[in-house]
Amino acid sequence: MAWDKKKRDDGSDELFSENARIERERKQGSIDDARAMADASGTPEEELEVPKDTWGTVRRLWHAAAGERWRFGVVIAAILVYTGFHVAAPAYSARVIDVLWANIQAAFAEGRAFTVGWETGGRELATYFGIWTGACALYSVQCFVMAGFAEKLNLSLRRSIAEKLSRLPLKFYDGHKPGEVVSRATNDLDKMSEVLQTGLLKLMSAVGTIIGALYMMLRYSVLLTAIFLVFAFVSTLITKGVSKWTLKLAAERQRYVGELTATVEEAYSGRLIIKSFNREGSSSQRVHELSDKLARASRRADFATNAISPLIRFIIRLAQVLIAVVAGGMLVGGQITIGVFQAFFQYIHQASEPLTQLSFTINTLQNALASVERVFDILDEEEIEPDPLPEVAAKLPAAVEGRVDFSRVRFGYDPEKPLMRDVTFHVKPGQKVAIVGATGAGKTTLINLLMRFYEIGGGSIELDGVDTHAMARPDLRANFGMVLQDAWLFDGTIAENIAYGRPDATREEIVRAAEMAHVDHFVRTMPQGYDTHIENDAETISQGQRQLLTIARVILCDPAILILDEATSSVDTRTERDIVQAMETLMRGRTSFVIAHRLSTIVDADLILHMRAGTIIEQGTHEELLRACESYREIAMSQLSSEELGLDEGEVR
Repeated sequence: MAWDKKKRDDGSDELFSENARIERERKQGSIDDARAMADASGTPEEELEVPKDTWGTVRRLWHAAAGERWRFGVVIAAILVYTGFHVAAPAYSARVIDVLWANIQAAFAEGRAFTVGWETGGRELATYFGIWTGACALYSVQCFVMAGFAEKLNLSLRRSIAEKLSRLPLKFYDGHKPGEVVSRATNDLDKMSEVLQTGLLKLMSAVGTIIGALYMMLRYSVLLTAIFLVFAFVSTLITKGVSKWTLKLAAERQRYVGELTATVEEAYSGRLIIKSFNREGSSSQRVHELSDKLARASRRADFATNAISPLIRFIIRLAQVLIAVVAGGMLVGGQITIGVFQAFFQYIHQASEPLTQLSFTINTLQNALASVERVFDILDEEEIEPDPLPEVAAKLPAAVEGRVDFSRVRFGYDPEKPLMRDVTFHVKPGQKVAIVGATGAGKTTLINLLMRFYEIGGGSIELDGVDTHAMARPDLRANFGMVLQDAWLFDGTIAENIAYGRPDATREEIVRAAEMAHVDHFVRTMPQGYDTHIENDAETISQGQRQLLTIARVILCDPAILILDEATSSVDTRTERDIVQAMETLMRGRTSFVIAHRLSTIVDADLILHMRAGTIIEQGTHEELLRACESYREIAMSQLSSEELGLDEGEVR
């Protein structure tokens, strides 16, 4: 850029470049952090994630479930008894069939018709029915109680996150996108809850069933069990290999889903630019290309997912054919009964189905633990320094005058790289203070320190002689009103937005504030007037109208100190005039801090702080800085006419 290349006599080119470098590094650090967070919360790599510390995460999760562990104990007990019923059912079915078969043979030998009675198999059938009824009841109990355990744990962790978010410093939010934080508190915890209710339950039931089924199979025949285990081992190896392939294909599909979603969102948000440059065709082509890639990736992933189960079942069927041949010979030879024959095949089914799903279940559990680990990452974030207790917190006078004193203040986003060093200035009550400087000079940072969004690394900041660090943050911030460059409105009515800082305000007070902000006429042209529903991202009102509404919001709160951050930077000249008039009304009789790039709006300031690279390089009135600060004079000469500068022709030269 020309600014980087322009050489200045006072060496400001070096300072400007250094300032820009600092700002780029800070922003890039935030972007890198955000990208890392995005990778951890919603990118394709999510499909392949495993926790960094599996058992550590499990221990923390168990600790978080302190009040609900009894539910988990009930689930374990229900699973154990259910497994006993489930494994006992095939064994008892062998007895049922053998009893029925013996009674049928006896009836045929005596030449009479066979009927089922209490003594001829009815008792065994009733018992068999009771076993399955008990298994069904216990399965329902474990599912119901596990759902309660998972949802209670989910709620507990969400409450912990909600409390944690209120204690996190502003730098956390600077480095994390809102969607990422919300995703951790919702999607990640929902995934944990779902996996606990399905995956963990299946895993525990599967392990118990497999052990019980293999034990019963070994009791019936070691040879038949050995045949099954050989085929089961082969199927397990295949499942493990295919599952890795499937996860990679799923990751590829998820990557294309992310790219397509981002492209569609970008096209929707930038639809006016796309149309104005006649780029509809290329934008549509890009969407179709990504859709085709997603379709191909989905076909591959779906094929891999759907092919594995038939393949494993085919291997198990081969095992069953071989076992049937061997077991048939044993049945003919009298080594086993017909009841045992059919019971053995039930146990094959009980053991093979969980083995087929075991690898996927474990992957799902690992994925869920990785999600929980991301939640714990938030809970482990460094918190803001707690406010002093009410009985020891410093208090401001009943009537705040608005005197502000910065004394040798030091600050840095990174303690090893301080941005501000020995910043000192003093503001009298009712003064208008302007803060000027290039982008990234530290103007907003200065305001953030004043509001205690960040904590200083040294020195002191006082309001009416009271150290702000010794005050409770809500008590401090109650004395400030902010009008930001980004005019944020909440989902609600116009009246609710104006009364956001004072929900108990009357309609008359709301209207009076709107009139002072020069926005009442506009509001009355809306369909429902002050009851018109608006949203922040809707386009029903202009940027200037939004800004006037935020000014009305601050007027209604009647704060002692005002902060105006580039409030007129993105509006037209006429709207700027309305906003300036509204701000002049707002600033009358109040201490105010104005961040501005347009010097025409702050030439009447009582004190101007000229900042560069986080440091105040010069301070004074407009006239004083014109004469004492060459870099300020260059900025002023580039923006203001000679008459506005207030200098004679010789001084301008």
